[in-house]
Amino acid sequence: MTKALVLSVPLLPWLAAAWIGLGYMGGGNRGEPGERPTAWAAQGAALLSLFILLALDGQALLRGAPGYLALFPWLESGSYRVMVSFLVDPLALSMASMVALVSFLTLRFSVNYMHREAGFQRFFAILCLFEGAMLMIVLAGNAVLAFVGWEVAGIASYLLIGYAFDRPNATANAARAFIANRFGDAGFVVSIALSYYWVQGPEWPALFRGAPNLGTLTAGVAAGGFALAALAKSAQMPFAAWIARALEGPTPSSAVFYGSLMVHAGVFLLIRLEPLVSRSPALMLALVVLGLLTAVYGLLVGLVQTDVKSALIFSTQAQVGLMFAECGLGLFDLAAWHMAAHAAWRAYQFLGAPAYMHLTGKPARPVPAWLARRRGLFAAALGRFWLDPLAEALLARPTQALGRDVQTFDEQMVNRIVGRPDTAGMVSSLAEWEARQAGLGGGDLDEVAHGRGMLGRLLERIAGALHWFEDRLVLSSGGEGMTRALRYLGAYLMLADRLLAQPRYLLLLIVITFIVIL
Repeated sequence: MTKALVLSVPLLPWLAAAWIGLGYMGGGNRGEPGERPTAWAAQGAALLSLFILLALDGQALLRGAPGYLALFPWLESGSYRVMVSFLVDPLALSMASMVALVSFLTLRFSVNYMHREAGFQRFFAILCLFEGAMLMIVLAGNAVLAFVGWEVAGIASYLLIGYAFDRPNATANAARAFIANRFGDAGFVVSIALSYYWVQGPEWPALFRGAPNLGTLTAGVAAGGFALAALAKSAQMPFAAWIARALEGPTPSSAVFYGSLMVHAGVFLLIRLEPLVSRSPALMLALVVLGLLTAVYGLLVGLVQTDVKSALIFSTQAQVGLMFAECGLGLFDLAAWHMAAHAAWRAYQFLGAPAYMHLTGKPARPVPAWLARRRGLFAAALGRFWLDPLAEALLARPTQALGRDVQTFDEQMVNRIVGRPDTAGMVSSLAEWEARQAGLGGGDLDEVAHGRGMLGRLLERIAGALHWFEDRLVLSSGGEGMTRALRYLGAYLMLADRLLAQPRYLLLLIVITFIVIL
């Protein structure tokens, strides 16, 4: 009975999201008449999850928390197994109750706030999706199930930042936030893989039991991926820039995502992994340094903001930075209390921000005199310490370039291998080659592209030799089939040279080498 109740807690909001989405596609809850059933479904699921959690809280007070609950195998491959399991301890119950309460209050607030919005149903479906994801992160009994919630929460965040998808600024900000969080997700995946290799499974109890047997370096590497995911999700250094862009979404989503719940997911993960994180002094020192840097950054930038939401988000960032520092100092219980108190208070402030803006007729408070006197520091705070263009150069642009390279690879190689009709620029017959040589079809086929670096020069010489062979021996004898094959080979070699000449692929090869060595 307890297992079924715990499983229903995150499933209820997801079922509500599915019902809203299917009803909208079927035309049953569209427009203003569809707002009431949509709101009732979302609020009802959130309220029912809250009641179940309160019942589990009462059971924990009387008879103790249920602890680890294994339901059934989800994925199995050889000796690898992923269970659908939950860890229902005091930490999970208290945080899950907070998530359910804040989510219900936010949904109730949104009924009037989002009234007559074109995307009313979409907004409520995504909020339900997010609530289920946060409950899954908190209650999960293993790293894989927590990662599922982690990713669904990230997708919901992306969708609500880009809620006004007809505005280019909204979609651009959503993409930047999504890219920044993908780096943290990569660390999460690496740590899951290492947990199979070093402690024989991703179940939290197994990870905690195996942590004392790990060396300092091994524990630091295993926990480092989780810590990287936590830093990115909670917008800590060096990923601090993306959260300011996230304010593009509606105010209720800002409250539940970046004011009270999702921004604390990284802190919760560190507290959950206390036995593993505590095994690495270097990692704990890094958490202290990065947390304090983020706290100072949030404090200084928050002092120069002139709108309510921006001031609140940078204040939130500073407080979360202090929580990371507390975890790094080994004060995990203090961090948990700090997290719960801050989540409740910040949700109230964000939900009250629209009314505050309407009720306040005074200008924004002036910058403190000590900051105004330090012109360099003041300019840096106004420019948010230039983290945004730095993140653009180091994170967004390389990712976009990688996407373009993958698209080029797909168009130039994969499409041709599978036989898709994409042969632009290729010589398809001897007649076409003769026409081009005569200048009728355009293009100069006697020119061989110039390569860069040792590999490029080698490929250039190979291409020159193939061109001579083709021009003197193949085409002179009418070998049309060999012409096509050599053209394909030359195009593939030049594409490989262009890709390998990019610095990011050299870094990728270095990272792969380190992974193989480890």
